[in-house]
Amino acid sequence: MTAKSRFVGTWLGFIVIADQLTKFIVDRTMPLHHSIPMIDNLFSLTYIRNTGAAFGIFAGSHAAFRLPFLIIVSLVAIGFIFIMLKRLRDTETGLITALVFILGGAIGNLIDRIVYGEVIDFLDVYWSGYHWPAFNLADSFITIGVGVTIYYLATAKGEDPFASK
Repeated sequence: MTAKSRFVGTWLGFIVIADQLTKFIVDRTMPLHHSIPMIDNLFSLTYIRNTGAAFGIFAGSHAAFRLPFLIIVSLVAIGFIFIMLKRLRDTETGLITALVFILGGAIGNLIDRIVYGEVIDFLDVYWSGYHWPAFNLADSFITIGVGVTIYYLATAKGEDPFASK
C-alpha cells in the first residue's frame, strides 16, 4: 500500500464516519423538522430530509426518476474522482486532499440516498429572514473540496497534475 493510498483511505474513512455519525445522532435524538438554536439569529441545528440534490434540485420530481438518477450520478462522480486520484502524482497533496473531501462527501450523501431515499440535513445558517439551505457535514466537505480544487487549478503553474506519470 502506497503512502498516497493510506492518506486517501484514512481521510476518506474519517469523512464518511464523521458524516454518518452526525446524521445518525440527529436522526436518533431530534424529531423531524425540529430546530435547536445554537447561535441566535445565525445558526441552528434543524433536522430535515432533502429528497433532491444540492439546494433541493430535483426535490419536486417523481421519486421513480429522482432516486435512481441521483444514485447513478453519484456513482459516476465517485468513479470519476477515483480515476482522477489514481492519476495524480503523490506530491499533489493539496489536490489529493481536495478530491478526497469531495469523494467522502459524495459517498456520505450516497449512503443516505441508498438507505433512506433522501439525505439528512441539519446545519441551518441564517441571518434575519435569510436562510441558506440546510446542509450536513458531507455537503461541507464537498464545498471545501470544490473550493480548494478551483483555487488549486486557477493558480497552478507548470505541468498538468493529471498528466501521465
